[in-house]
This record gives sequence, structure tokens and C-alpha cells, in this order.
Amino acid sequence: MALRIAFIIALFALASPGFAQDRVQVVTTTTDLRSLTEAVGGDRVLAVSLVPPNMDAEDYQPKPQDVLRLKQARLLVRVGLDYDLWVDRLLAQAGRPEISRGGPAYVDASFAISVLELRGMSVGPSDGHAHGSGNPHYWLDPKNAETITANILEALGRIDPANAATYEANRQAFLTRLNTKLAEWESRLSALKTVPIVAYHNSWPYFARRFRLDVIGFIETKPGVPPSPSHLAGIVREMRARGARIVVREPHEPERDVAFVASKAGAQVVTLAASVGALARADDYISLFEVNVEALASAAVKR
Repeated sequence: MALRIAFIIALFALASPGFAQDRVQVVTTTTDLRSLTEAVGGDRVLAVSLVPPNMDAEDYQPKPQDVLRLKQARLLVRVGLDYDLWVDRLLAQAGRPEISRGGPAYVDASFAISVLELRGMSVGPSDGHAHGSGNPHYWLDPKNAETITANILEALGRIDPANAATYEANRQAFLTRLNTKLAEWESRLSALKTVPIVAYHNSWPYFARRFRLDVIGFIETKPGVPPSPSHLAGIVREMRARGARIVVREPHEPERDVAFVASKAGAQVVTLAASVGALARADDYISLFEVNVEALASAAVKR
């Protein structure tokens, strides 16, 4: 509820030129980037995400008011890696070169990220989200927040140099808190190291690498493409052979296929949030991991 209220307030502020006019108005494509922008900007920024909470950003259909938000923004922060390609059309409509590619107020948060699953892929009518520029879910490794916030810090310093020192202090305080929590999370998930897990969608390679999880397969045949009966049968066989007892899904993903696979393999379903706001209590970037770690740690006890 708190996240939704904040989202509504931010929308109202961006639509009202006289509201908080001394703050830097930032548009992000996702709630995760909005939360990280707020961590750096503190009360000097007013950030809003184009994609609402608990919506798949890869499938987002832009709204007419999104162009207005971009016209009023002083900074744009996007995921990149072909994850939010739809924002390019909005930028063209907004006609704001300073927040477009190459502009001083444009941030591709994936810059300098060590990208996983980087490979060339063709895209056809049934290829779904091909992830041809690498897997785009890099924010799900909390260590990548260092790079993401560095990109945001640099841009805020360019457009608001008077407050650059404040932004740097905010970032350092946030990273100190995050690194303390990361040590706790790694300890809590140690029981799941190398434990085989199946997920519905390939959102988790960065998270799995950080916490040493073993994701052995995906219920989708390709990202964005529903599974066939034969693929589901193969997943069940693999789970039985490997002793996989956990199936991960995100709240917006269909329950039927996940429940079928879990029931046939004798596994439990664990619902995780891949973005801020996707689950209750996942209200910001740090609580996103708190909620997911708690869910997985509870699943480890029940295995």
C-alpha cells in the first residue's frame, strides 16, 4: 500500500509543474530503478517509474501520459539490454534530445554491468523475449547496485552539480547498508547452495550467481512463450532425476503450469518478486531482497 501511495504522489507531482519544483524530476522505466534513484537522490529528487508495480516491463504497453512525463523530466533512467525498448518510441515522441540516447540526462543503467548470457539470437514471431543483448535482470544481483547507482550518481552530478556531494553521501550510506544486509542474506541462503531449482521465467541468473543457487530449468520454452505439454513432461522428469523440490514463480506469471509441475515432482512453489512492488513488503530495493530471501529460506527448511 505504501508503495502504491508513493507511486500516485509521484505521478501527481510530475503532472503538476508547481509541485516540488525545486526537486529534480526523474523518470525511470522500472520501480527498481526508481528505488535506486531515490536512494542516491534522497529528498533532492522526485522519481516516478513508467511501469507500475507488479507488471512485466518487457510486455509493458506505454500510455499517452508517459510522453507527458518524459517531456517534464530532467533525467531518464532505463534498464537497457533490450528490456525496455518501448521507451525509445516514447522518447522520439517527447522530442527531448537531452534525455535521449547520447544526451547528458540519459542513463542506461546497464553501462559497465558484467552481462550474463550474452549471445546472438534471432527474433521471430514465436521467439518471445529473446534476451539477445544478454539477460537484462541484472538488478537482481545486489552487488550490481554499486554500478547502477554509480551511473545514476554521475548523471545527477551533471545536471545538478550544486548537490553532487549530497548525492555521493547518499549513495555511500545506501551501499554501506546494502552490503551489511548482503552478508546476512548470503548466510541465510547458504543452506540452498547447489540445491536444484526450477523457475518459470529466466529472471534469476544474477540472483542465482550471487547466492550460489542452481537453477536447472525453466517452465517457459523461451522467454515469453508458454510451455508445451511435452516440455512440461521433460521438466518433471528432470526435477525427479535431480531431486528438485522448489519451483519459483513471479506473481504475474500463470499459476497453472507451475502448480502442475510442482505437483507431479513433489515440489513446493515459492513466489518471488523480481521487481520492487511485485509483492507486499517489497517496497524498496533492499526490502525486495529481504522478502525473497525470507521466502527461499523458509522453503529450505521445508525441503
